[in-house]
Amino acid sequence: MATTDRHSATLALAHALSAAERGLPVIPLSRTKLPALPSPHRAPLQEAPAAPVLCRGECGRTGHGVHDASTDPAVVRALFAAAPWATGYGIACGRPPHHLIGIDLDTKSETDSTAALKHLALQHLFTIPETVTVLTPSGGRHLWLTGPPDVVVPNSASRLAPGIDIRGAGGYLVGPGSLTVHGIYRLAPGTAQLAPAPVPHTLLRLLTPPAARSTHHLTSRSAHGSGLVQFVLAAHEGQRNTRLFWAACRAYENGLGDEVTDLLCDAAVRTGLTEHEARATIASAARLTMAPLRPDQAG
Repeated sequence: MATTDRHSATLALAHALSAAERGLPVIPLSRTKLPALPSPHRAPLQEAPAAPVLCRGECGRTGHGVHDASTDPAVVRALFAAAPWATGYGIACGRPPHHLIGIDLDTKSETDSTAALKHLALQHLFTIPETVTVLTPSGGRHLWLTGPPDVVVPNSASRLAPGIDIRGAGGYLVGPGSLTVHGIYRLAPGTAQLAPAPVPHTLLRLLTPPAARSTHHLTSRSAHGSGLVQFVLAAHEGQRNTRLFWAACRAYENGLGDEVTDLLCDAAVRTGLTEHEARATIASAARLTMAPLRPDQAG
């Protein structure tokens, strides 16, 4: 390993241990912001796709993305020792003791996401609190909030407003100090000494979809998953990646990621993508939405 890479890996571990000491569960990330440890259940590309393995670490091995996250220094050191190429770390959201919720304000969207959040605050009469804020290399920012232990906040992409993504249960945020292909994530000036602020009650209601009715919900989930697969199968050349990415985002937002990932990948391969391209696109969608979830995956 080159000296620069070794230095980056050492810094990433130091930052991760510091976060874990504050009660924030962490995992090692690669420069692409994806979990650094590969899944132990993923078959080699030359093999036929196997049935989905719905494991979140029960097998005792590492490589289950956010489900590996820990605050135990010994476990954190072991995770980074198994991934010496890691240059960053992810912080699991929705986990005790903080039950972190991340508000990801993206600068790549056509709408000013910061202005959109302020508009929501005015419209729904809540105040955006002063809280830990992380500046992303692309010019965006992550606001850290804490939620109540009895409320599950799902991940979503632009559901609240264009350019505003939510990192909730099953998702993670890229921790400050992480080095990625686009640069370093840094704490915003004046927020380093702050603790994550409690999420305003009104904003929490906006982040939490109403409970679905049981039997209808199950039927809807199956139909929705099948519909996403058919959507991908209908793709023509030039729109295959776009359709797959859209379908994967919707799957993770609705908690179907573990159920339909392999089906979406198979559908994309049938339209002409390679399995490597398809899985990379799905992983990108998982990183963006981080639904309940896996991701094995982003922030």
